[in-house]
Amino acid sequence: MASVPPVSRYPARAPEAPGLPARRAALRLLDAVLRRGDPLEIALHGASQGIVDRADRALVHAIAAETLRHLPDLDALIDSATRNRLPDDAKARMVLRLALVQTLVLGTPPHAAIATALPLVDGGPRKLVHGVFGTLMRGTATLPETPTLLPEVAARWAEQWGDAMPDEAAKAFVVRPPVDLSLRNVSETAMWAEKLGGVSLAPGHVRLPDHDAITALPGFDDGAWWVQDLAASIPARLLGNGAGRSVLDLCAAPGGKTMQLAAAGWAVTALDQSAKRLTRLSDNLSRVDLSAKVVTADLRNWTPEAPADAVLLDAPCSATGIYRRHPDVLHRIGPRQIAELAELQTALLNRAADWVKPGGMLVYATCSLEQAEGEEQITRFLRKTPYFTIVPPEADQLPSGIVATPEGWVRTLPATLAETGGTDGFFIVRMVRA
Repeated sequence: MASVPPVSRYPARAPEAPGLPARRAALRLLDAVLRRGDPLEIALHGASQGIVDRADRALVHAIAAETLRHLPDLDALIDSATRNRLPDDAKARMVLRLALVQTLVLGTPPHAAIATALPLVDGGPRKLVHGVFGTLMRGTATLPETPTLLPEVAARWAEQWGDAMPDEAAKAFVVRPPVDLSLRNVSETAMWAEKLGGVSLAPGHVRLPDHDAITALPGFDDGAWWVQDLAASIPARLLGNGAGRSVLDLCAAPGGKTMQLAAAGWAVTALDQSAKRLTRLSDNLSRVDLSAKVVTADLRNWTPEAPADAVLLDAPCSATGIYRRHPDVLHRIGPRQIAELAELQTALLNRAADWVKPGGMLVYATCSLEQAEGEEQITRFLRKTPYFTIVPPEADQLPSGIVATPEGWVRTLPATLAETGGTDGFFIVRMVRA
């Protein structure tokens, strides 16, 4: 007699409705950023485990990123429709944020947004979510055209840069950044600008309107260019032509500055402590047919064999300057993190200074909008290290529309080049060793 397989005591779980796994992943992703302080791009991999469709993974990222971008205004809507304010970490509030951002920002029909939101909550909160969402949809719920910055961020930036800066930052928050390309061959600037339908703001640069299919553009497979924000290209520009001289590119991954320096004739040693990111750097070098010595090491425990003609330190920082592309940084970074990173930058800057030959150049840069990681850092460094002095950039070393400050360094802010798409927020200074 054939044996009969035992019947499981637990019924098979019904398959989830279409679109629900992506919303569940977005909820996990937001929790990782807001509760644990994980970077959005890193947390995305773990949160979207099991989601193989590229479009669904993109939806997970879009829901979470737009929720973070509009969080204060989403919460204001939710609070306007509840008698008692929901705790910030309440699951009902998190799910309402997801449902509202889909409808008001991403264009999801309300019935679809709520259908994939309700299964994310159980019991009484489900009724609450349904009621609040319905109330807002029956009314005239909208989000302001310019997002409201987190109050603590707006206050911090106003103190450093003046009252107008937070408004400028908020306006830049919703402008999708253009695509900036750095060219391997500077002499081909006009040709590539015409071929790609872009504009050039500096030799070796082309700016395109936002473009989703970057790898399909002419020149990508041939290694004629790579994507690099215009402001991020300035540190290497300040070192000029290498003519076979040596340069240390510290904290180099993913390699935009390394490729710039190699293309300008420098003998480059590119160092980073992340082996994974250096693999990407090596892949990028291979695609554009350029070479550099690649070293995996912690800058705090590494010493070069000999001093270099130039050192470029793109120091680890708060990354508040790239908030347009990475809205999570405004939620993860506060005064404590900024102070800790400034302390690290001081240590790295002091080490890097020792590796510059007499008469050589030291370029320090951070993609930060915090003066503690830029202006204050260098003012303190020069006071303690008098044998370094600032060398202001020549006009032809800077992109059109960007100028040096009276102190001789370069600072880009949310209003910089706003009329042509803006730039990331950067601090850059070039110094010479006596």
